Amino acid sequence: MYQAVNGIYDNGKITLTEKAPIKGKTKVVVMFMEENENEPKKKVGVRIGRYAHLGYKLPDDFNEPLQFV
Repeated sequence: MYQAVNGIYDNGKITLTEKAPIKGKTKVVVMFMEENENEPKKKVGVRIGRYAHLGYKLPDDFNEPLQFV
């Protein structure tokens, strides 16, 4: 089973920024994710009304609390 945790590599040293979910000795794979600070961050999610032209519509009670039975 694979589990991922975040960390930071700096000058030859890896520091985990989350607690590892593994106890004891285990093999690891390190993946370097280059961040380009000049690139704009992508927005995640769906804009409300984005699909209105296709006939989709939010119900009038969309923001009301859910009823659990």
